Amino acid sequence: MDLAEMQALDRQYLMPTYARYPIALERGEGTRVWDVNGKEYLDFLGGIAVNVLGHAHPAVVAAIREQAGRLLHTSNLYYTRPMLELAQLLVDNGGLGRAFFCNSGAEANEGAFKLARKYHWRRGDRARTRILSVTHAFHGRTFGALAATPKPEIQEGFGPLPPGFEAVEWGRADALAERLDGTVAAVIIEPVQGESGIHPADPAYLRAVADLTREHGALLIFDEIQCGMGRTGTFYAYQGYGVRPDILTLAKGLGGGLPIGAILATPEVASGFAPGDHGSTFGANPVACAAAVATVRTILRENLPARAAELGDYLLGRLRELAARWPDRVREVRGRGLMAALELGEHARRVLDGCHARGLLANVTAGTALRLLPPLTVTREEIDRAVEILSDAIAGV
Repeated sequence: MDLAEMQALDRQYLMPTYARYPIALERGEGTRVWDVNGKEYLDFLGGIAVNVLGHAHPAVVAAIREQAGRLLHTSNLYYTRPMLELAQLLVDNGGLGRAFFCNSGAEANEGAFKLARKYHWRRGDRARTRILSVTHAFHGRTFGALAATPKPEIQEGFGPLPPGFEAVEWGRADALAERLDGTVAAVIIEPVQGESGIHPADPAYLRAVADLTREHGALLIFDEIQCGMGRTGTFYAYQGYGVRPDILTLAKGLGGGLPIGAILATPEVASGFAPGDHGSTFGANPVACAAAVATVRTILRENLPARAAELGDYLLGRLRELAARWPDRVREVRGRGLMAALELGEHARRVLDGCHARGLLANVTAGTALRLLPPLTVTREEIDRAVEILSDAIAGV
């Protein structure tokens, strides 16, 4: 089946929710993928931060095969080994104390909102229902997650959204302080904003947010769906900031390519849930959990967070060389670890098209930023090749 046939089937059978790039991918290995015509690409998008170990990593593939042949699904009415192994790995390596597994990042955030409200409700503090997020955030597309994502362009037409969600200005602790009172259940923040174009939080800002939530009795939720799993240089992004949240949400890279999400919470906050308060039919699926166990063990065994910090610095340094060479086109370089973006303004999509033509996968987010999310296993040579392609694409604008 060629690209044209796929596009025709897409138009006939799928809902028009994606403006797909004209690329049909067939297989992948490591940092490389091949399309249906055999063209090779360097994948510096990685399924949008999902393929943290690259494509077809042997440990993940073996875990999926073994578990699929043993037990595909049971529901959460029973115990399974992969679920418990994964929870133990996440908690013992810096997690907060208790885990809940679901299928995606949006589900993880929905569950975090429910947990925050139920925690206060069980303590008798039932006025605490408001959830505060920040401008430019992205927390998902289900109703609660969408309400916490202050982007009119993706909210339009879906109202009325659930009440009790408000946004304050990103990066301003004083703006948050003005809105915190006895009705706020939680504040949710991405330590590194991803969909807005890779904006790392200032450490002093996150410390101030943590102090303010503690002072006012609100819970602090860190959305690490894109920036977690070693990508920013520590296993959890919050570890690199020295700020500990009450609730943490994960997804994307957790399963190494399979869909899985997680909520982590301190034992005190996790006590807000009791049997029947929350659930997920497919949550903690044995195959997804087995893939996640293999992914986490590989990240830890090979010390990939440290690798992400080192190669992230190298990548950002190479991107700053491009900014110095093309100051009229590269307005800014942003990033932390192996999360990077070039602010290209109106040139962004044309540069991306040039990257695709030359064999580099990335994407444009927030309309003006070219985003790079290579696997944690990327090599210096692959970074150099990607930067060479980027340079040619920028020159071709």
